[in-house]
Amino acid sequence: MCAHLSRPGPSFRVCAASVARHRPMRSRLAPPSLRRQQGSVVLFFVAFLIPLLMFGAFAIGLARVSVVRNELQNAADAAALAGASALIAANSGTPAWAAATAAARAAVTLNTSDNTPLSTAIVATGYWNLDGSPSTLQPTTITPGVNDASGLQVTVTRGANQNGGAIGLPFGALLGLISTNASATAVAVASAPSTVAGGLLPVALAQCMYDAYWNSSTNQPKIDPATGAAYEFKVGDGQPYITPSGASCESSQWTSFLIVANDVPTIRGLITNGNPTPLSIGDSIYMQPGVKTTLFGSIPTQAVVYVPIVSNIVSGSYAPIVAFAAFYIDASVGGSGKYIQGHFLTGYEIPQSSGVGPYYGAYVPPRLAF
Repeated sequence: MCAHLSRPGPSFRVCAASVARHRPMRSRLAPPSLRRQQGSVVLFFVAFLIPLLMFGAFAIGLARVSVVRNELQNAADAAALAGASALIAANSGTPAWAAATAAARAAVTLNTSDNTPLSTAIVATGYWNLDGSPSTLQPTTITPGVNDASGLQVTVTRGANQNGGAIGLPFGALLGLISTNASATAVAVASAPSTVAGGLLPVALAQCMYDAYWNSSTNQPKIDPATGAAYEFKVGDGQPYITPSGASCESSQWTSFLIVANDVPTIRGLITNGNPTPLSIGDSIYMQPGVKTTLFGSIPTQAVVYVPIVSNIVSGSYAPIVAFAAFYIDASVGGSGKYIQGHFLTGYEIPQSSGVGPYYGAYVPPRLAF
């Protein structure tokens, strides 16, 4: 659209489109205040991103250290248990410290950390107090107390020149820490039991029989020079037994444990199921009167059994338990014989047992104490 403009002098004809084309264009740039806001957002994002990356690096590194630490703990636990299993199983009078140490070191090499085979560990042997008094490993030279169990302590470390070196940390450079050391410690113990929760044969052996056929200085059965093996002897024939030294000893008797009973079905059930409640050293168990000839056919033969040892045997009365023993039954004869024949064993594990007692050939399964 065009229009005539009248003014003094020459007249002009102006078109709107022409005016529009010649108008100065407004700047398309943001105002200075808006540009400053945009710059602040960028700076804020950069400032926030740095600690976010550092936190992410920390979280990833922590997770990695936790995984490796668990692997080291598993290795320490396994090595300590392997060593403890050799403490008494290889017993020759005192805990087998050297055999336990060798077994623990060998077990370490069966494990890995971060896909790296482990090769070394610090292994210390001694006595561990199960009541935690003291709560440290005591020397092997002490006289063990009531709650002191033989044990060993294993420490496995990832560090400089140890088991593949320190643990590398992904993105650790952001934290100024590219690697870190880690270690794990375990203590395992093995001991003779003071409590047996099940599986005992309901036959109590007298202390005098044990003294006659067990060498307390070596913690091994006495050897019969005629056979070169552990002495074979008979128990349960209802007659006083004459030991190799010529002493008379009331050898054994059926026991109904904590209840008073004098019948065959009760004992037969206990032969099958073992003691129904836990029994501990010092508990008094009932000695059944009579021979009960038919029970001998129910006794397992060619088998290892675990029996309570009592201070003395008087039929129809109670006797206190002084220990638990491992016994191998070669034969069980009823009829006119009425006896069990067998020999003492050493280094046998009673599955359902605990505590610390005198070693009479049976021991508690190795367990972690720390």
